[in-house]
Amino acid sequence: MRPIHRRLAATAAGLVLLPAALVGCGIGGDDEDESTAEPAKVPAEEAGTRSRERVQAYLDAMTAKDVAAGRSQLCKLLHDGFDLAATGPNGDFADHFQVPAATITDVRSGPRGQEVSVSVSVTAGKSKVTRPLVFTVTRDGGDWCIAGEAPGRTATPSSPAAPPRPKG
Repeated sequence: MRPIHRRLAATAAGLVLLPAALVGCGIGGDDEDESTAEPAKVPAEEAGTRSRERVQAYLDAMTAKDVAAGRSQLCKLLHDGFDLAATGPNGDFADHFQVPAATITDVRSGPRGQEVSVSVSVTAGKSKVTRPLVFTVTRDGGDWCIAGEAPGRTATPSSPAAPPRPKG
């Protein structure tokens, strides 16, 4: 074959394969209007939403003293410990505690998953105390679950700076 015939054969082969290549790249495929397509959720946004939902369901269960509903929000690894402690003297579902208020105050990414900060008011008899808690929520298989609960940081009001001491 002469060089001209080789170039013509290569060009013809390229023109035959071009439409298939363009469809594979998304050009010339189905013409879906992008303005009507539902945008995909950002993974971090979904994680925050799912974490908030799980913790809110747990707080609602704690308020209603629904142990089964509370247990269902936890990762499977925590079920045995929860069963032993939930209704014990200091458990989240203890009979002598009432939870008049529980509020999610913050959701952020942490080293082990999403960290959901809450403020929980608990009454026992005439005593009332409000405590901060942090729930760690993670993905277990295809589902989200609470993987841990720990005391949160207490916000302390900043005190005014002390006046400087005179030298002398």
